[in-house]
Amino acid sequence: MPSPHLPSAVFAMNPVHLPELLPPHLIARLGDLVRVDSTLVVQDFTDPAARAALAEAEILITGWGCPHIGAEALAAAPRLRTVLHAAGSVRSLIGADAWQRGLTVSSAVEANALPVAEYTLAAILFAGKDAFGLRERFRTVRAYPAPTEYADIGNLGRRVGVIGASRIGRRVLELLRPFDLTAALYDPYVDEVEAASLGAVPMSLEELLRTSDIVSLHAPDIPQTYRMLDRDRLALIRDGGVLINTSRGALVDPEALTDELVAGRISAVLDVTEPEPLSTGSPLYQLPNVFLTPHIAGSLGNELERLGRTVVDELVLLAAGRRLAHPVSLADLAISA
Repeated sequence: MPSPHLPSAVFAMNPVHLPELLPPHLIARLGDLVRVDSTLVVQDFTDPAARAALAEAEILITGWGCPHIGAEALAAAPRLRTVLHAAGSVRSLIGADAWQRGLTVSSAVEANALPVAEYTLAAILFAGKDAFGLRERFRTVRAYPAPTEYADIGNLGRRVGVIGASRIGRRVLELLRPFDLTAALYDPYVDEVEAASLGAVPMSLEELLRTSDIVSLHAPDIPQTYRMLDRDRLALIRDGGVLINTSRGALVDPEALTDELVAGRISAVLDVTEPEPLSTGSPLYQLPNVFLTPHIAGSLGNELERLGRTVVDELVLLAAGRRLAHPVSLADLAISA
């Protein structure tokens, strides 16, 4: 039986995610760190059962589907001091009142960055070999191309332009290091010294678009990045270039991108779009130069446990009176997802 001296915690998320994020062995570890009812997963802070638990809660363990943590939730949880988010961004989750109260907030965004970076690396290497285009050709022609058709294919010395030194962007740059590729980086908050430490050459956005073979988007979805790849900037990508977007569809002008892809001038690997999902009549579903996936780059399936482990590890630090490993502040949200 949990010790009455342990802090009280409450789960707040869509209940379907709890067993994926926190399988039995992690729930058992939680029992050594907090008092928590694993049969109660809050989706509505006004629910009577939820309010009874919130009245005692010192810690909220949140995930996808958690209600907004605003003034009403805070009023119901007067003892609340910590929010541990077993997912990525907390931007839309935590309201101004929660920040004003001075809650300690942590996010598993670092853990969620890994599968996105892995997806991106795979996309970069496949794009360099034109694996997506050649697969479509092979399905239609059912014969090998002539050797001369491979002249512009390969990953030796190909330049990858990374837009955004976010957690994911940095992990992508790290994963690229063993390969015979060169990396360019655009991020207005990163200077030459830091870019070099990341293994990249710093460039303006326009120069990166003009000179990269493959462009990969990892900037946050904030007002400053809305439609950062507009029609004029998309036109800078060289003929035959590849755009990879695992960030957010809002960063790219959807009409301009569709026009470029329908024309066949560039190719794209798109895990995110705007709108999301695309309308059933979108030509992008059928284009041979578009590799479209249903927002799968982030944590899915057995990868979700990594997010739950992050929360448990944060609770271990909290119990020891140590600083959380993945804190989030209001200032962070101004320049990150």
